[in-house]
Amino acid sequence: MDAMDTKPVCALRASADLSGVTVAKLDPRPPLQDYLEAMRLANAEAGVRLGEHMLLSWYDRDRDFESPQHSSECHAASAVPGYVDYGLYHGATLMVDIEDGRFVFFYLPLDF
Repeated sequence: MDAMDTKPVCALRASADLSGVTVAKLDPRPPLQDYLEAMRLANAEAGVRLGEHMLLSWYDRDRDFESPQHSSECHAASAVPGYVDYGLYHGATLMVDIEDGRFVFFYLPLDF
């Protein structure tokens, strides 16, 4: 088989290792209208907890959309979605989970 014909192999995990991550579970009432409201709420929470921060990855269950886009493609058989793996692999220290997984955001603090 030619080297160009091989597909990359992803390491599949049975569960996410959140041991170094603070998980903030938010359940606003009334429920949020959409992703934009969720992002504003998550960014505010990250600002309080981390100060300056960078959003690394996120998921919107309403639209079944994630960022980075297609990060779950090689995670189809994994219990860990691609956006989770991406956030953790890139150093996230805060996960904001809104409405029990409806919207999930991973953040990294910025040190200046």
